[in-house]
Amino acid sequence: MPPPAPLRPSAVPGVRLSELTSGVADPAAVGTPAGDGSAGSADPLVLGVTLRAQDARPGDLFAALPGTRVHGAAFARQAVAAGAVAVLTDPAGLADLAGVDVPVVAVPDVRAVLGPLAARVVGDPSRTLPVVGITGTSGKTTTGYLLEAALAADGTRTGLIGTVQTRLAGDVLPSALTTPEAPDLQALFAVMVERGVGAAVMEVSSHALSLGRVAGTRFALAVFTNLSQDHLDFHPDMESYFRAKELLFDGRAQRGLVVVDDEWGRRLAAAHPEVATLSTSGTPADYRVVADTSTPSGAQQLTLQLPDGRRVEATVGLPGRFNVANAAAALAAVDLLGRDVEQAAAALAAVAVPGRMQRVDAGQDFLAVVDYAHKPAAVGAVLRAVRSAVTGRVIVVLGAGGDRDTGKRAVMGREAAHGADLVIVTDDNPRSEVPAAIRAQVLAGAREPDAGGAAAAGQVREVGDRRAAIRAAVAAARPGDAVVIAGKGHERGQDIGGVVHPFSDIDELAAALAGRADGGTDGPPRGASPATGSPHETAQDGPR
Repeated sequence: MPPPAPLRPSAVPGVRLSELTSGVADPAAVGTPAGDGSAGSADPLVLGVTLRAQDARPGDLFAALPGTRVHGAAFARQAVAAGAVAVLTDPAGLADLAGVDVPVVAVPDVRAVLGPLAARVVGDPSRTLPVVGITGTSGKTTTGYLLEAALAADGTRTGLIGTVQTRLAGDVLPSALTTPEAPDLQALFAVMVERGVGAAVMEVSSHALSLGRVAGTRFALAVFTNLSQDHLDFHPDMESYFRAKELLFDGRAQRGLVVVDDEWGRRLAAAHPEVATLSTSGTPADYRVVADTSTPSGAQQLTLQLPDGRRVEATVGLPGRFNVANAAAALAAVDLLGRDVEQAAAALAAVAVPGRMQRVDAGQDFLAVVDYAHKPAAVGAVLRAVRSAVTGRVIVVLGAGGDRDTGKRAVMGREAAHGADLVIVTDDNPRSEVPAAIRAQVLAGAREPDAGGAAAAGQVREVGDRRAAIRAAVAAARPGDAVVIAGKGHERGQDIGGVVHPFSDIDELAAALAGRADGGTDGPPRGASPATGSPHETAQDGPR
């Protein structure tokens, strides 16, 4: 099934095309390639912006972007037939617009102007709605959930935009991208304003920053969590990846918060001395975690010292010390926004994040966890977290996504072998790649002689079918062990050859546990197997 149409505000006064594009385009580039050129159609009232022809509505400005296979201008007629009143494109798109009977605006870079134009059409909502943007390799989603709960503690209506889902004033919507495209994002902000949302929290990916998706957004606060290897299929190298993240601190945010536990955070803070800093590792900073411990249940307890010397204690019910930094960032953000930190701290204990260190319990005598870890540093952190929580072995099931950063695959395998006693390498989202080739790259890292752990013990296996791999891990578990299913987290599908088959690590792990409890390992089928069942096409949750 196709993703649902993006939300739109119910009341938009509209902006005349000439006013909307004033200062954006050369007047000579504004016109109708064909048509009657009547005064009524030459300067239409723009009521919305879309870059998908199938979502076009009457009064829309259709943004025709260059694509990987075809230019968006090829779909302009479809958008116009649905009611689009003008087209925004680049010089390359003009060739496809001959005969389109609406005004056409050509600019050198559509993405550079799309966000500000979309914001202007819906009333520039982030001018009145406080928006917090969170960027970093890991921790964006969890920090976002924690901050949303912290801000809601005083009764504020909140909005959340991120990898797992979009939430606004109690409504929950699926997410197709970590950060929505600019027109969808600005429309979401406008809907939040309509519904009385008092603060919005959003994840800001490096893709979004590089592609201008958050252009036109005014941030009350920008937060940087950390940086480690990922997305090097999109960015040429780590320096480019860092520069993309740094764009969130280029003046578009009123205030900034940077976690300085890694070299990238310290470098970012040094380049932007106006930001506040946070440390959980003893590095001097404005906000410092001065004490933290894990409880027998796996919860994290921490004490955060504020710049004025006050200390705030909080408990987070999420396993893993890395969640100390996530919780501390949420509390520091609350303080920087001028909210009550003590009240916010009390709200963190009950926060759960789908597919992030999510326990699956069927009464078994070992720990079973699903986590979204799909990059080397995250895999290592998750395995260290569960290692400290159990007395037995650590078993991990993982793979690597196709059509994504190939350089991290062997490193992920090495991290898995180093941190686990048994590694089962399986398929993640192969996409257009050959699954066995991806597994081979992960296996190469997992079997490096100096990786230690599972590699040294010869406990690295290959089970291509993900369902079978999960069941094999559960079957191998003994009392006191930990089973970690890593990589897909909250996702509800597996992309094989461009077709997304229904698949949930959470459901499959629960089924395997139920099967074991019943005396077998098969359990009831959940969803459709990649080899059988009825596949369907849908959007994946973010670029990974």
